[in-house]
Amino acid sequence: MGTENSVRSASVALGRRPHLIRRLYDWTLHWAETPYATWALFWLALAESSVFPVPPDVLLIALTLGNRPRAWWYATVCSVGSVLGGVVGYVLGAVAWHVLEPVFIPYIFRREVFERVVEWYNAGAFWYVLIAAFTPIPYKVFTVAAGVCQIPLWILVAGSVVGRTARFVLVAGLLYWFGPPVRVFVEKHFDRLMWVFLALLILGFVAVKYLR
Repeated sequence: MGTENSVRSASVALGRRPHLIRRLYDWTLHWAETPYATWALFWLALAESSVFPVPPDVLLIALTLGNRPRAWWYATVCSVGSVLGGVVGYVLGAVAWHVLEPVFIPYIFRREVFERVVEWYNAGAFWYVLIAAFTPIPYKVFTVAAGVCQIPLWILVAGSVVGRTARFVLVAGLLYWFGPPVRVFVEKHFDRLMWVFLALLILGFVAVKYLR
């Protein structure tokens, strides 16, 4: 499944053992069967933006399929939690990196990944935040690195709002309109789907700029 592919990719990027990620994946899914599912979605989305390895899409898909009329509410909760979590990651990087670095590297993500993100920020922070927020690239690396690099917080928030909202609304919308039959497609092609829609989003920006 695509979401599981994202989980496996996260385990590689973060240096985690696959069986640990699998347990966390199952633990994330179990919240869909509890009365605290919506709050769990919020807190998982928040935690995933700085430390938690399993993407919130896993729970978002399960909740949306269980109650399709609330698809947009779940997407909103997921987006708000994720953006706030990005701010938490930023603060951790800006204020406590000298203390947290031995914990984050290599236990949360790898040093070479972090250093590459720092290089990218020097080239164009907003677009890289947006790309990380929308695609299966580990978003948490970008939020923490944003704080370490001291990029303006508004750039992180703006890129996160656009990218995270577009991502979660897209997932919820596909499941809302097409229901269970599209679940296999979303999960199987999740990574490719995010990249394709990101390309379309960028082309849209370019087209608007050109037409002006």
